[in-house]
Amino acid sequence: MTAVSQASAGIELPLLCNTGPKGLVLELLQGGAAPQKLVCREFPALIGRDESANVPLSGLWVGKQHAEIRLGGGGLMVVDRGTLSGTLVNDQRISEYGPLKLGDQIQIGSWTLRVDAFESPMVVDSSDEQAKIDRAVLKLRELIDLRRKDWQGASDAVVREECRELLAPIIADLLPDASAIVRHEFMARVIAESVGLGPLELLFADPDISEIMVNRFDQIYIERSGICQPTGLRFSSEESVRSVIDRIVSPLGRRIDDASPMVDARLADGSRVNAVIRPLSVKGSSLTIRRFMGRLLGPQDLVAKGSATHEMLQLLELAVTHRFNIVVAGGTGSGKTTLLNLLSKWIPQKERLITIEDAAELRLDHPNLVSLEVRQSNSEGHGQVSIRDLLRNSLRMRPDRIIVGECRGGEALDMLQAMNTGHEGSLTTIHANSPRDALSRLEVMVMMAGFELPLGAIRDQIASAVDLVIQQQRCSDGHRRVVSITEITGVESGVIQSQELFRWRPDQRHFSSTGIMPNFLEEITQRGIAVDPSIFNAVQEMD
Repeated sequence: MTAVSQASAGIELPLLCNTGPKGLVLELLQGGAAPQKLVCREFPALIGRDESANVPLSGLWVGKQHAEIRLGGGGLMVVDRGTLSGTLVNDQRISEYGPLKLGDQIQIGSWTLRVDAFESPMVVDSSDEQAKIDRAVLKLRELIDLRRKDWQGASDAVVREECRELLAPIIADLLPDASAIVRHEFMARVIAESVGLGPLELLFADPDISEIMVNRFDQIYIERSGICQPTGLRFSSEESVRSVIDRIVSPLGRRIDDASPMVDARLADGSRVNAVIRPLSVKGSSLTIRRFMGRLLGPQDLVAKGSATHEMLQLLELAVTHRFNIVVAGGTGSGKTTLLNLLSKWIPQKERLITIEDAAELRLDHPNLVSLEVRQSNSEGHGQVSIRDLLRNSLRMRPDRIIVGECRGGEALDMLQAMNTGHEGSLTTIHANSPRDALSRLEVMVMMAGFELPLGAIRDQIASAVDLVIQQQRCSDGHRRVVSITEITGVESGVIQSQELFRWRPDQRHFSSTGIMPNFLEEITQRGIAVDPSIFNAVQEMD
């Protein structure tokens, strides 16, 4: 837990804290006793029964030198000293954990040590803080150039360690009277500005942040739990943002400059990066990073988060297992890819899957899988391979199912034809605000394929190909929910017919069945599969 992958460069970033702690405020809890507050300002801080312990604890299961809190490359870390009873953080046994965050709970014996607050170091006076950092960055870069440092192929740890050696005399000159922890904090910030991602490194350290958004050098926002909020962090200048963008995209073989002022990229951990610079971005360089959870969500996770009910997931499992074609619709950031990952878990292991994506985001645990990703044109405008090209080629790869990460244009026609010609059980996502809008968008995208098909024929194709439309939505409270599951039943009088099976009732804060039995239920039962009809009468209240 001491580093987070900065996959764009294949390096590891320390979990830096731009406002790293001078002191740590702990709330000590034991049984029903009144909580105590304790402040640690010297590190490493020993925890245990020893008389010299900075955090003295008593009890049979507390060792004399049980654990310690030390200052690491990413902030304050808690380290177990090899005790028999062990050290837990947030109910998980650890050997080392960090950096500590507000609310973290360290459990030792019968004691709980809750991280209550951090004391700010105030490295230098705010009026010249950035000036000193800029000066240190400039001197460090001069030393790097002077010594002709060649770090090609060197690991991030090696680069940063050499930077620390070069910086030591510089910081001693700039901050002659500062304490060791203040110098450590200052050095971390300078290295982040020089060879890292600047203030973004703090945000990469937080696993709860799902999106990082740089509107301009002094406006950085994040999305946490579905809610956008400002961070209070900033880059030192527009040039600093450009430098970070270059560090991210250059190792990926991409470039961004006046000739190509926009770039899309995918980091090795699956995170998506989009950058736009002047003149397209009027206020300055803009950077958006959509991050992905390290652990894929399972059905129980969706239920626990209030995103769906057991009954809804039972229906979806039946639909996937028995090869019904599914379209997942929703807005940007509504959780479509997360749901697509979950649905794919129910595909039988014996089947062969082909996934086709604009930027490879799906992470499927399937033994017989081929993942295809589009290729953008080069600087001369040649070499592009589109989703449609890959979709056509995939039909020659003997797929049982085809999963298209997102339909955006004419590839919708090829997808519908595949669904109708022996590739049942295929999955895709589209951007739409409702199931009815999703069908309308499919009609428009088929028309974009370049064939003058009559609208009636297009609707017949859609109705015969698509069995279910699942509507995802990021609700006003920040939660991502499956707000509708709708079955497509056919075409009548030239209009695609559908019936909603489950819906989210925001006024009553529960999911409910419409009471309608899906038409495909009869087909499933004819295959000898018993289905409990009571799932279509279920209502689940939300907390």
